[in-house]
Amino acid sequence: MATAELRIPLRGALCRLLLTVAVFSFACEACEKVTFNIPSKLEADKIVGRVNLKDCLRSADLIQSRDPDFRVLDDGSVYTASTVVLSDEKRSFTIWLSDTKTQTQKEIKVLLEHEKKVLRKRDTKEPVLRRSKRRWAPIPCSMQENSLGPFPLFLQQVQSDAAQNYTIFYSISGRGVDQEPLNLFFIEKDTGNLYCTRAVDREEYDVFDLIAYASTADGYSADLPLPLPIRVEDENDNHPIFTEAIYNFEVPESSRVGTTVGVVCATDRDEPDTMHTRLKYSILEQSPGSPGIFAVHPSTGVITVAAPYLDRETVDKYSLVMKVQDMDGQFFGLMSTSTCMITVKDSNDNAPTFKQNTYEASVEENAYNVEILRIPIEDKDLINTANWRANFTILKGNENGHFKISTDKETNEGVLCVVKPLNYEENHQVTLEIGVSNEALFTRDVALRMAAMNRALVTVHVRDQDEGPECSPATQYVQIKENSAVGSKVNGYKAYDPETRSSNGLRYKKLHDPKGWITIDEILGSIATSKVLDREAMTPRNDLYNITVLAIDQDGRSCTGTLAVNVEDVNDNPPEILQSYITVCKPKMKYADISAVDPDDPVHGAPFYFSLANPSPETNRIWTLTKVNAVLLTLVCGIVGAKKKRGFPEDLAQQNLIISNTEAPGDDKVCSGNGFMTQTVNNSGQGFCGTMGSGVKNGGQETIEMVKGGHQTLESCRGAGHLHTLDSCRGGHVDVDNCRYTYSEWHSFTQPRLGEKLHLCKQNEDHVPSQDYVLTYSYEGRGSPAGSVGCCSEKQEEDGLDFLNNLGAKFTTLAETCMKR
Repeated sequence: MATAELRIPLRGALCRLLLTVAVFSFACEACEKVTFNIPSKLEADKIVGRVNLKDCLRSADLIQSRDPDFRVLDDGSVYTASTVVLSDEKRSFTIWLSDTKTQTQKEIKVLLEHEKKVLRKRDTKEPVLRRSKRRWAPIPCSMQENSLGPFPLFLQQVQSDAAQNYTIFYSISGRGVDQEPLNLFFIEKDTGNLYCTRAVDREEYDVFDLIAYASTADGYSADLPLPLPIRVEDENDNHPIFTEAIYNFEVPESSRVGTTVGVVCATDRDEPDTMHTRLKYSILEQSPGSPGIFAVHPSTGVITVAAPYLDRETVDKYSLVMKVQDMDGQFFGLMSTSTCMITVKDSNDNAPTFKQNTYEASVEENAYNVEILRIPIEDKDLINTANWRANFTILKGNENGHFKISTDKETNEGVLCVVKPLNYEENHQVTLEIGVSNEALFTRDVALRMAAMNRALVTVHVRDQDEGPECSPATQYVQIKENSAVGSKVNGYKAYDPETRSSNGLRYKKLHDPKGWITIDEILGSIATSKVLDREAMTPRNDLYNITVLAIDQDGRSCTGTLAVNVEDVNDNPPEILQSYITVCKPKMKYADISAVDPDDPVHGAPFYFSLANPSPETNRIWTLTKVNAVLLTLVCGIVGAKKKRGFPEDLAQQNLIISNTEAPGDDKVCSGNGFMTQTVNNSGQGFCGTMGSGVKNGGQETIEMVKGGHQTLESCRGAGHLHTLDSCRGGHVDVDNCRYTYSEWHSFTQPRLGEKLHLCKQNEDHVPSQDYVLTYSYEGRGSPAGSVGCCSEKQEEDGLDFLNNLGAKFTTLAETCMKR
């Protein structure tokens, strides 16, 4: 089947007239035909209509027009490729669809028609007006924006069913008629032909909602008002525009492929969701141009890194000319451009490196806080950033802390300094291993690649220097016995020359000797005593005796040291009784404590032996010395006499010395030194006071004198029984020397009282025997000098009182008082 194709020029606005589409099938299946009604002439790139491709072949991936004057887009829009003129009323062409995967092909026949009907005028002399079913007949209408005319441009004819019987007059209103833009549209009153007077911009007015009216000559409305929308068809008359004339982005160097750099964006004023606004982005030009580092997504405008060659040290800035084009980027689409400036940010992808692998420096021994070497490095990263600034570290060789390395912030050099003096005699040279890194961390790949490239060796040569003597150790110790003979020699202080490591050629001088006890040998440094050393004269006594010594070499250089002398103690001091005078007053005082000290070392001190100097039998009967501890004893007076029951003191050794000046007459109590209470009769007894005075020292012991201040003693009242009172002695004065006690009298007095104490200790508060107070021992061991506790009875012999030593703390003092001295 063959058809003739005519090119008919189409001018002016595009009206939707009746279009017939015919589908022709040759070797492939044909789809439903489509008819378009077009003007007699159409300019190039004007839309003809839209074909529903999905209803024909949804999977089509190849769409072609058999007529070169027309082109078909992916959405089915049909455009003129050149100016088309319809010389005849009809023209047809074929759209070919193909699915290359399934090799399916279909065709759509498109028929173009140009048809114009002239409606006759109705007779206005119709006498009767009859109502019937009426129908408006407007055709949905559109007009092409930016039409070239000729104007007025016919759009369509409005027709009412009432015109079949009556003469109808037509009118319109709305925007474009009686509203801005005024007088854009008008309608012929008699025919209903609608015209446009001038071109319209869709981006300003995309639709005109007109209202059409049909009425008779007398003004009767034959039909209801008819909405008459006039849609302005879009023309691709607006270029897409970038939102920025120049875009500025930054991207770190060494970024991976696919890293987002930035997004460019453009807008198009044409109708949305059409090919006129379907934009595609691309890069027209990159400077520097090789290789292509960046890519842009055609639909989103996202710029990404496309190659792994992004290196700031090679290129630090790129310029891209960006292009955007509508019509989905097809060659006939409108386009515009913009500039994109991309700055490559620095990353720490270059490790600092030493310019040399080895360095040498020198320093004099004993010098410190001096700079000895500057170590330059190379780093290609951005200057004065954390990626460029260096951190130096001494990795090996500085175990003794002689060196320190820092960074010069201006030059980025490593500054090596000596902070602790070096000794040439100990080490002539030191080898240091220096490492360098940046303040910022390396990127991952670079860190692995450059790990072995940031070390260097520095050899530091120590220059010898003529030094003075060295006093080492600063303090040296010797020991001398006190009371050593004058001139006794011992080893002294030794200094040495660090060059020769010997003491030859050194001289010694004493700078300070607190008591002038020592002389020093100028050549040897040995010392000798110039006086007799007395340890007890030192303050404190147990401290060392320090002498300051000066060592001088042949060139006059010197050092100082300390000779610490330990003065060894000898037993050259007797113990001394601290109290020079003691007063014992009865009846208030029970005992007095006597203390002794020894200024010698404790090894030559306590325990001390106390005794009464040159005691007479009378003194021994009255006074008793009781040992409390190594330096302390208690003096107890043994004079007793009473009418009433005599009490016995408890915990004698724990009492303190009480001084009483009460000596008024009429006191009816006599207080003995051991705490016994005696009652005088009729207040005839006088108070008893014993005074202990210091005697003449003889062999480390003191002579103790006892002065009795009473008029009567127990001696003058002695009778046949054990419990005599002073009644028989009332009114008489008895000589002091005549007041004597025998041991049997003293023993007779103490034994019943010891028994009484033991009896009471076996009872509780209700006077009932209790084992909680005194424990009974069935076995007392062997070899005990005390024997049985029962020896406290009167059957014990007079000289067998050693058993009292084991009676326990409660009877120790009392037992010692009862023992025969």
